[in-house]
Amino acid sequence: MIEARFHDRIADIPAADWDALRPDGNPFVSHAFLHALEDGGCVRPAWGWQAHHLGLYEHGRLIAAAPLYLKGNSHGEFVFDWSWAAAWERAGGDYYPKLLCGVPYSPATGPRLLAGGDIELQRSLVHAMRREAERLRLSSVHANFLPDDEAAAFDDDWLARSDMQFHWVNRAWRDFDGFLAALNHKKRANIRHERARVAASDLRVEWRGGDTLDGAEWNAVHALYLATFDAKGNHAALTADFFRRLGTLGGMAQLALARDGDGIAAMALFLEGDGVLYGRYWGSRVEWPGLHFELCYYRGIEHAIARGLRRFEPGAQGEHKLARGFLPVRTHSRHLILHEGFRAAVREALLHEAASMDDYAQELLEHSPYAQGGAR
Repeated sequence: MIEARFHDRIADIPAADWDALRPDGNPFVSHAFLHALEDGGCVRPAWGWQAHHLGLYEHGRLIAAAPLYLKGNSHGEFVFDWSWAAAWERAGGDYYPKLLCGVPYSPATGPRLLAGGDIELQRSLVHAMRREAERLRLSSVHANFLPDDEAAAFDDDWLARSDMQFHWVNRAWRDFDGFLAALNHKKRANIRHERARVAASDLRVEWRGGDTLDGAEWNAVHALYLATFDAKGNHAALTADFFRRLGTLGGMAQLALARDGDGIAAMALFLEGDGVLYGRYWGSRVEWPGLHFELCYYRGIEHAIARGLRRFEPGAQGEHKLARGFLPVRTHSRHLILHEGFRAAVREALLHEAASMDDYAQELLEHSPYAQGGAR
């Protein structure tokens, strides 16, 4: 008999048991990354996150699992349901808490139903999420940034939604100049101009593995992250402790750093795993033309080429990425609204949203930065 259990700490599940269920090396669903978020103070009820991880057990042995959270708000998810929450609450209901199957603060597609690829166990995880939401009388369950091969585990009550990101795909270019040669003339000239302006500065740019940074360097990187979030009026949820923990996870964390005479002046933080580079955070205490693009995009592309990585995902949103070699890619989520009438209304709204997204995707593809015959 299979038993569903819910855990309020990832540490309650042995790391080896959890990681054995992962179908690939995606870093965001690794036990170590999720534990670093929790133990580093980034996942806390006061910020709208309470771990509620799901495990399926047979004779006491973990056979399937899913990263699951009780959410008291919709911050840090990157699949926006604010309008749904407002409509629900106007009707007199409590939208929060809800259940979220995903990874905090991480808009990256990856495994969510950890079951060794067994579709029946994946469906069992989905059913267990629904039963738990019904037991707790929650408004909804959400599964964000799903890979294509997990879609079949969700039945028709789960509403399908998609969004757009911009990803760079490696076409086995030998170096950055080889990549530039595939672009059209205008885009190629613009990138060379941006890089030349950074090269003409007094800044020294370097690529570093996170495991090579000392405590003072990690503190400087975190301070830049904080300052950037503060300047934009956003809540910086990742702690200095979490940043330092990233440096203990082998080669998972990667950074592009720009230094001046006073130390680290700007940084871009990446995660790497399973042949993919993921751009995450940027921060700077100096202003210099092209510096953001150099650290966040061009150094990442160079690293991906040098390492033979398959893909570089620089993060959520940003049409400006198209001009720099990143092409539009659809991301996918599934949403279960427990109230049938409200579910029908949201389903209708999503049909219109999907049609607009299709038109947007087609328009983007008509503005490919690649020359005719280049990568598309």
